[in-house]
Amino acid sequence: MDLSGTGAFVAGGASGLGEATVRELVSRGARVAIADLNEDRAAALASELGGDAVAFRADVTSEADVEAAVTGAVERLGELRFTVNCAGVGWAERTVGREGPHQLQPFETVLRINLIGTFNVLRFGAAAMAQNEPSTEGERGVVVLTASIAAYDGQVGQIAYAASKGGVVGLTLPAARDLAPQGIRVCTIAPGTFDTPLLAALPQEARDALGAQIPFPSRLGKPPEYAALACHIAENPMLNGETIRLDGALRMPPR
Repeated sequence: MDLSGTGAFVAGGASGLGEATVRELVSRGARVAIADLNEDRAAALASELGGDAVAFRADVTSEADVEAAVTGAVERLGELRFTVNCAGVGWAERTVGREGPHQLQPFETVLRINLIGTFNVLRFGAAAMAQNEPSTEGERGVVVLTASIAAYDGQVGQIAYAASKGGVVGLTLPAARDLAPQGIRVCTIAPGTFDTPLLAALPQEARDALGAQIPFPSRLGKPPEYAALACHIAENPMLNGETIRLDGALRMPPR
């Protein structure tokens, strides 16, 4: 896929990995719809980037919100050929802790945002792309989802987060197989420890210690590195049905 002139939709696009992806796409000549729960931040980013970006408020857990944002993106951009989901949350709690068993509500919330939200973006984005005219190779679109290495190496207290991201990994291949007749590819990126707003509140010493755990490069990942891989997936037609770890060879210890 040539990203220049392509219509793209990035959920969770107003900060962190999503914002970096939006910026990278615009730098490559794409036109981007930024969908985010933080409507003001999405609008500010779109305003900064100019006419190649538009903003929509969307709660990924709401099928009405996602459907409306995708429909609006198609209307504003003409068509969608690239969909990326970066929306997600974390939660730390043990299966059984000092106060008893893990609370159900936070577990449900994390799965709803990280897994059901991913499914909403996937299905509505793919439905829009299925209406496109195929390229000379028969391709109509590409979807990139976001998991985590916690899907494989979930740490103590990460049961909700690891379960949600494991679900994203698990749906990647069947989604790619489902959408192959429409000429739509699906891949997932599983980042390691990245320098995102989630870690920004930590003291610098703690951030440095997290980076030092990574074999090489021994630092936190940078959001533009995620964005570069997302764009490469779009551009490389043989990448399909795959989850790619982006982690500097990190394998998370139990704690």
